[in-house]
Amino acid sequence: MLIAAALGSADFLLTRYTAARERLSARQEMAQAAQILAPGLPAAAPQSLEAWAEAADRQTGYRVTVIDSRGVVLADSRHDPETMENHAGRPEVREALSGRAGADIRRSATLNVDFSYFALPVSTAGHALTVLRLAVPLERVGASIAAVRALILRASAIAVLIALLIAYFIARSLTRRIHRIQSYAKELVNADYSGSPAAEADDELGSVARSLRLMAEQFRAMLERLQVESARRETILGSMVEGVLAVDGNLRVIFCNDAFARALRVPTPIQGNVSLVQLVRDPALRQLLTRVISTGQASRERMNLISAHGSTFQVQAVPLREPGTGGAIATLHDITELERLERVRKDFVANISHELRTPLAAIRGYTETLLDGALEDPEHNRRFLGIVAAQSDRLANLASDLLALAEIEADRSPVPAERVAVVESAENALRAVEAEAESRNVRAFLGPCETAYVAGQAFRLEQTLLNLLLNAIKYNRPGGEVRVEISRAGDKVRISVCDTGIGIPADEIPRIFERFYRVDKARSRQTGGTGLGLSIVKHNVERMGGSITVESQLGKGSVFTLVMPAA
Repeated sequence: MLIAAALGSADFLLTRYTAARERLSARQEMAQAAQILAPGLPAAAPQSLEAWAEAADRQTGYRVTVIDSRGVVLADSRHDPETMENHAGRPEVREALSGRAGADIRRSATLNVDFSYFALPVSTAGHALTVLRLAVPLERVGASIAAVRALILRASAIAVLIALLIAYFIARSLTRRIHRIQSYAKELVNADYSGSPAAEADDELGSVARSLRLMAEQFRAMLERLQVESARRETILGSMVEGVLAVDGNLRVIFCNDAFARALRVPTPIQGNVSLVQLVRDPALRQLLTRVISTGQASRERMNLISAHGSTFQVQAVPLREPGTGGAIATLHDITELERLERVRKDFVANISHELRTPLAAIRGYTETLLDGALEDPEHNRRFLGIVAAQSDRLANLASDLLALAEIEADRSPVPAERVAVVESAENALRAVEAEAESRNVRAFLGPCETAYVAGQAFRLEQTLLNLLLNAIKYNRPGGEVRVEISRAGDKVRISVCDTGIGIPADEIPRIFERFYRVDKARSRQTGGTGLGLSIVKHNVERMGGSITVESQLGKGSVFTLVMPAA
């Protein structure tokens, strides 16, 4: 369209210029012809002027008109002068009558054709002033203009074809570059920064391509930073022991880590934008998050979550600054074990206080009695001192067992396992309890034993067997037996301590390894038991990677069986 407009404008201007040039050329030619014809203008009768005008027309090809000073047409080569009107008002005639050559272009009223007129004043002997006017129809000028226009059109057509051809190749090149830039921009929208834009020429498209390339490099660096930060966040949140839950303003889950899913028994993977009600059916947690979102204030609560099977959590919820409706993020810290340990600590303090109160009260009471005068009573003083000594031994045993238990629990670093001879450890433990067994009239001996070695620590195994043997002797009957049996079973070694004592009720067996738990509290105090022996046994066995089981019948005895890994 631009090319067509430019060529049209050129055609218009050139046509007008050509027309002007043709009219000027025709005027100049008529002026020359008039100058040549003027000297031969006859000063005779109108008949001779008519013949002269027709002869001049034939020679020059111009219409020849002779007009007198009053504007009357004396002769005309192409029309009867009698029928022609007065020409005094014609512009070219008026100029000629004033003594100057005149010219004009207009439609002839006589012939109804456009003419170019030229009038020249001529002085003759017969007339004071005569006007010689030549005229040429503009059809001749139009033919010249048409020929020029045809030439211009042909040249324009050729120029248009050449221009269109050049424009086609230029446009195709530009289009290809634009398409490459467009494709590259679409890749950027899809976060694909691996491509490259079109070749960067030194033009506007090259500037756009360079801008896109710089933008892509910045986006790539930004994306890499975001990916690193996201990976760090995922690693941190995923490795947290605490459960983390993030929701939007409509209580739809944005994120939760594996610890949260495990704690609340939520199946993974979790679909995005799922409602919290579908994930966790716990009104307490939902109310806490709703309150934090509505108030914009952080909140902390301790709650027992139903979905976590009654586990206790310390939940810290803070508002999440999200665009739109906002949200909240909650951190769930499992304090179930802490509460259990707190209960155990309280029970332990209560039990140890109770265990210490009884012997201390007895020692204090008998000591005060002795100081008040019983020390001089030979009948009772020795009995009182014996009671004080027994209670002191009980305190010493209690302190010893507490220290042993504390050492076992405090030793968190694994002790390297060694090859321990089981029969030798059992013999050492039996020798240590010989005196106790004789005093209670109980026979302690080795039963059927296979030579075996376990992986563990000798002092732990001996301490374990010693506590089991002492319990078996103390809770036995006079004339009873305590037997140690050792056998191999594949890569395991079985150590059994069997007695013929009073036995343990079936409902009491699950609790006998608890601290300070006694089946027969009265007899335990008589025998000086602390209630910590079996707890020490269990800790030692578990430290060596073994397990312990109990079988017992009331009035018939008990069997404690240790299963240890063979060396």
